[in-house]
Amino acid sequence: MSQLPTSPVAEPSRTEPALARVVPGRIERLRALPRVDGQANFFYREVVFNADAVRIMPGEFFVHGEDIVITTTLGSCIAACLWDRQAQIGGMNHFMLPGGSGSAPDAGRYGIEAMERLINALLRQGATRRTLEAKLFGGAAMIPGPGSLNVGERNTRFAIDYLRDHEITLISKDVLGSSPRKVCFFPQTGRVMVRRLPPTQHNLVLALEREARRKVSSSLSTTSFADLP
Repeated sequence: MSQLPTSPVAEPSRTEPALARVVPGRIERLRALPRVDGQANFFYREVVFNADAVRIMPGEFFVHGEDIVITTTLGSCIAACLWDRQAQIGGMNHFMLPGGSGSAPDAGRYGIEAMERLINALLRQGATRRTLEAKLFGGAAMIPGPGSLNVGERNTRFAIDYLRDHEITLISKDVLGSSPRKVCFFPQTGRVMVRRLPPTQHNLVLALEREARRKVSSSLSTTSFADLP
């Protein structure tokens, strides 16, 4: 399987105006919103941008139209950032594997469900399919070696194929390679900033991904079966 090309990493400029900001009481308001399956709910102040933020964990997504920042950390996982230029609204997800099955709370860890949840949430908040634009991140080879299973490449190919099949324009990507990434998405403007993490954080990201996969396996193994008539 041939390698897919990667794009340069976006670097923030110190002279640009703020892409996001702190609004008094906004984090509390976001925490009070009704939460659906898979919707992120870890809200905090991102010190790098001095802005209200929400962190996306594996299997989660978040959609918003205000000047906040949506963040996540990726190894072999993929984050899709979708933005509607006309509606000025965007969202991001974080999935671990291309396909699979799971209970409702965990289903977003798989690419198909993760993409559907994100798109449906955007449509509910005023976006339209024909004006959606996409940016993809992640898909790193976290366990190098010729005999290793390259989950990152499988995730990347799934995401690219999904966008093509659903006629969503992919305008940029920073995928594959061997470095984990921190992704910061600004849903009001569609801007994304990416930082490739140093080798000292590689093992930490790998451990977090393994723990997330262990939780999925545990959830599936304890799922009860119902008798059919």
